[in-house]
Amino acid sequence: MRRAVLRVGDYLHSYAARLAASVRPVLRLRSDRRWEVDAWRGIAICIMVVYHLVWDLRSFGGYEIAVRSGFWGVWQVVTAGLFTILVGVSLTLSYRRERESQPQGSLWGTYVIRGATVFTWGLVVSGVTFLALGPDRFVHFGILHLIGVSIVIAYPLLRFRWLNLALAVGIIGLGYAVRALSPEVPWLEWLAPTPGRGVDYAPLIPMFSRVLIGIFLGNLLYPRVGARWVWARLADHAVVRALRLMGQNSLLIYLGHQPVLIAALFLLGVAEW
Repeated sequence: MRRAVLRVGDYLHSYAARLAASVRPVLRLRSDRRWEVDAWRGIAICIMVVYHLVWDLRSFGGYEIAVRSGFWGVWQVVTAGLFTILVGVSLTLSYRRERESQPQGSLWGTYVIRGATVFTWGLVVSGVTFLALGPDRFVHFGILHLIGVSIVIAYPLLRFRWLNLALAVGIIGLGYAVRALSPEVPWLEWLAPTPGRGVDYAPLIPMFSRVLIGIFLGNLLYPRVGARWVWARLADHAVVRALRLMGQNSLLIYLGHQPVLIAALFLLGVAEW
């Protein structure tokens, strides 16, 4: 019993430490990470900020912009897709590093802690948007909730390549079937598309399919720990370095960019409550 209590205590300590570290600013580029993955994550952050600026102009500035359809609808799909695919790629890379240092035994606890950390920040976003936007518009199950759950349930699949691609196709197809049921079963909103579920809505089906595609690509592009891209000299280009730094601070930027954007719009007189 005492051993179990100590083990739980260790997990809670690791969770608290990771939660604090997850939003600690990275001021200098870390060289132990894949530069191209961080750069792509930086690109995803940039296009996300642009989309949310457009969303804020519509929501608070009164501009008639179709943010869920047409050009901006596609922009939103690309943004969310890029983020979630990169989650899958990153999971394969982290799994290989962990396995290199711990060839035997389960890594389940490590990935539960990682998933719980991201999911916790998703709950923070839900709480803040509930207070700011009200019960009808707050973030019910957003991108951080999705990533947190995906990290945990993807763990058993991180060793595989083609299986993940097949599962991704199956989940995309399942999404169309479950879509017809979800309006009749409101508690399934976290699992399958439910109309009118506030902003930043990312149900597990079909969004988890993109994480699986990322795992497939990660195993395809990085079949071994030391695999490198041939154009590595681009890593030190000034623009790429800026993107890499944004990528390494992606969670912090995600959590802070909306208050900054909204405050700026109000200070400039563009928005009104």
